Amino acid sequence: MRIGILGAGGMADALGTQWARAGHEVMVSGRNESSGATRAKTMTAALATTPGEVRPTSSGGPEEVGAGSSSGPGEVRPGSRGGPGEVRSGSFAEVAAFGEVVVVAVREAGLADTLRATGTALRGKPLIDVVNTADIFAYDPTRPIARLIADVTGGHVVKAFNLCNVDVWRMTPPVFDGRPLAVPLCGDDQEALDAARTLVTALGCTPVDGGGLDRAMLLEATAAFVIGLWFGGADAQAILPPLASSGAHRRT
Repeated sequence: MRIGILGAGGMADALGTQWARAGHEVMVSGRNESSGATRAKTMTAALATTPGEVRPTSSGGPEEVGAGSSSGPGEVRPGSRGGPGEVRSGSFAEVAAFGEVVVVAVREAGLADTLRATGTALRGKPLIDVVNTADIFAYDPTRPIARLIADVTGGHVVKAFNLCNVDVWRMTPPVFDGRPLAVPLCGDDQEALDAARTLVTALGCTPVDGGGLDRAMLLEATAAFVIGLWFGGADAQAILPPLASSGAHRRT
C-alpha cells in the first residue's frame, strides 16, 4: 500500500517507519522540503537493520532516500525474503497525491494550512487522523478535529492512533502483559476503515470498531482526558476494570 503522511514529526517517524518495515511504501512531508527529506533519511536509516537491499535510482520527482547510502538519492526495495518498503519525501501536495491512504499527523496549530496545501488531492481518499488537541485541558467537543478534516478535504476520515505516546508506536509490536494493544477506529466509510485496519494490523495491534465519525469527538475527548491523567502521574489504564468485570455486554 502507498501511504502518504502529512507531517514529519515523531508520529510520522514512528508510524511510518513501522509501516515501511512491514513492506508498505511511505512518503512523508514537512513544513518545508528540508524537514521532510531529513525525516525520510532518519526513517530509512532505521530500516537499514531490517532484511532488504538498497538500489540506487536516477528517477526524478520527489526525493527518494536509500538506506546505506549517504551520497545521493536511492530507494529501499524488498529483499529476496521480503523487506522494507520504499521511503521518500515530498511536498504536502505530492504526499496527498501519492498516498492510497493519507495520514494526517501534524500539530493542530498547522492543520488548516497543511490541508489547504494539498488542494483537492484528498477528496474521496481514505484519511487517517491521528491529531490531538494542542491544549488537552481546553478541548472543545463541539469542534472535533476529525470532522474539520473531513469538511475541508472531502476525504473519508477515520480517527485512530491518538491515544498513545509516540514511543508506544516505536515498539515492535506494542504488546503489554501478553496482550496486543487495541486501537479504536471511528469512521463512516468502509474502504477507509479497511485501510485503517490494515495499518493497525501491520503494527501488531488489534483494530477495534469505535463507531462512526460522529463518535470521533469522544475518542478525541478520551485522549485529552487520559493524557491529562498521565501528566498528573496517574495510571490512566487503571481507571477501567477488565472485560470480565465490566458488566453485561455483547461478546464477539
